[in-house]
This record gives sequence, C-alpha cells and structure tokens, in this order.
Amino acid sequence: MRTFTRVSARSILYLLLVLQALIALYPIFLMFLTSLKTNMDIFTHPYGLPKVWAVQNYTGLIGQTSYFRFYRNSLFITSISIVMILVLSLLPSYVIAKLHFRGKNVVYLYFLAGMMIPLKLGTLNIVRTMNLLRLGNSLWALILVYVVVGIPVGVLIFTGFMREIPEELSNASRIDGCSEYGTFFRIILPNLRPAIAATIIINILPIWNDFWFPLILISSEEKKTFPLATANLFGQYQTDYGLVFAALSLASFPMIILYLFISKQFLRGVETGALKG
Repeated sequence: MRTFTRVSARSILYLLLVLQALIALYPIFLMFLTSLKTNMDIFTHPYGLPKVWAVQNYTGLIGQTSYFRFYRNSLFITSISIVMILVLSLLPSYVIAKLHFRGKNVVYLYFLAGMMIPLKLGTLNIVRTMNLLRLGNSLWALILVYVVVGIPVGVLIFTGFMREIPEELSNASRIDGCSEYGTFFRIILPNLRPAIAATIIINILPIWNDFWFPLILISSEEKKTFPLATANLFGQYQTDYGLVFAALSLASFPMIILYLFISKQFLRGVETGALKG
C-alpha cells in the first residue's frame, strides 16, 4: 500500500511538472508560430497553425543588413556589461566576505543600497553625466549604466556564497604560501560557478531586453540596439505583425541557448541557497 501511494504521489508530481513546463513553453511556441504567419492568419487564426507558412518574415528581416548591426550592438553591450559586472562584483565580495576590517558592514550596505533606488529616477542626471564624459550617443554609456545596476546584485549573490565557503580552506592556502589573490583565484573562484551562473541569468535578461536607456542615450541609427530597432517595425497606420514576431523570436534565441547551457549551474545555486536557508 505504501509503495502504491508513493508511486501515485510521484506520478502526480511528474504530471504537475510536465503541466508547468507546458505552461512555460507555450508562449515561446506561440511566438514562434505567429512569426510564420501572415497578418491575415494572425487575426483570423491567432492560435492555430498557419495556413501559409510565411518564411518571408525571417528572410525579409535577415535580408536587412541593418538588423545584423542592431543585433551586434546588443550582443556587444550585453557581453561587455556581464563581464564587467562579474569582475567588479567578485573582488569587493571577497573583501567583504573573507577579510576582517572595521566598517565592512557599512561597505556592504552601501553596495546593497544600489538595489533599493530605481535608476530610472536619475535619468536626467545620467544624461548630463554622460554628456560631461563625452559618452553621449555611445554604446559605452549604456554599458556603464548596466554595470552600475548589476554590481549590487552581483555583490549580494557572491558575498552570500563566499561566506559559506569554509574558512579553513582559505587559511590552508595562506599557510601554503598563497597570497590573497592566489587564495581567491585558486580556492574561492572555482567554488563560485553556481553563483556566477545565477548572476549572469539575473543580469543578462534586463540588459538584453532594455528599451528605456537605449531610447534615452542613443540617437544615431547605426548604434541602436535590437529592442529599440524592433519598435521601429510598428507603423503609424499599419504593422506587419509577422515581421515583429520574427524579430522577437530572433531576439529570444540567444537567451534560450544561454539558459540551456548554464541552467544546471543556476539550479545548483538555487538548491544550495535553499539548503543554506
């Protein structure tokens, strides 16, 4: 009887997990399906299979060389921002988590304060600062903004993980003659792969999908990002929604691939955090 109950409970659990996966994947499937429809198909059969497979939505979009430039701009901004967030978050997190000095809690709270203040409230001052730095209408202006937003989240995640790494490992490396840099790169950093994956996933989606700051800081056509360029597909009187959904599908493709590669580390980090809690 216990075995039957256990099998039944596991079957119900698997059924719920499959249902949840279908609910999560259905919007992605519907977006891709809509990208292969004509406008007439979208309005007459929004949830059905396309009567005519409109592959020209993709060929027309890819045929526009400007969209490769927009795609490249988004990839450049996102990749450089993530690398800088990781580098500039790891080192202060190590200092806060592993070194003992007066006022380190104040420093930690200073970083966390960056998560409490919406950066969009300071849009006017950001524009003025970028103009003073001669970074107006520059991709580096967006990178600096995203790095400032991402560092507090990175410090929060890395500090929590580093505090759970046994101090005996760090002390043993110092006894063996390692410097603080050697201890960090040889002992601490290899144990932070789940934290790195979590930091990447949390930061990369807002950066990749951001529309506000490119709209404010970028004025020239050749420096637009992919989300900002996609907004130009909406016409004043008529919009080719198949083309819009094709652009959205292409924009989501890198994020899906990235998540498939690092999801295992991310889930391991979530499980570790749950066990620590």
